[in-house]
Amino acid sequence: MAHKYAGGCDHVHTHSDNDPIDNHSCHCSVCKSLTGQESTHVVFFKYTDLGVDNLDGIDRQPFNANNPDGPLELCTCSDCGTPIMLDDKEARIRVIVPNLMGHDADSMPATYHAFFDPAGGSAAPDDGRPVYEGLRPEFEWPASAK
Repeated sequence: MAHKYAGGCDHVHTHSDNDPIDNHSCHCSVCKSLTGQESTHVVFFKYTDLGVDNLDGIDRQPFNANNPDGPLELCTCSDCGTPIMLDDKEARIRVIVPNLMGHDADSMPATYHAFFDPAGGSAAPDDGRPVYEGLRPEFEWPASAK
């Protein structure tokens, strides 16, 4: 059965039939460090809305090396090393980076810029989307699925 959103690699697949709860271009230092991109298209799904067909086929490592006990873990395929998702140990969200995790970025475009710091020396985004110092002000973290 085809899913509204699907990605992953040949060994581990993620999918959702529910829309994401947040889509943004992230400018944080952790995303820059991990992806090598000036900004990273990030998509949040409610934890239970993004299914994974082979959880035993992933390796987990801290998302933020400077905060190894933080809530997010980077999940990569244990066979090929492809990044699959970010998994939240608090079971609130699962996160994908469409261009790195096999998803169609055009089907879930970023709607704003998050974690932009003008003191970082980068030019302010000028594509007409709102720019925030954090997540959009009205974003509410979902309750834990635990």
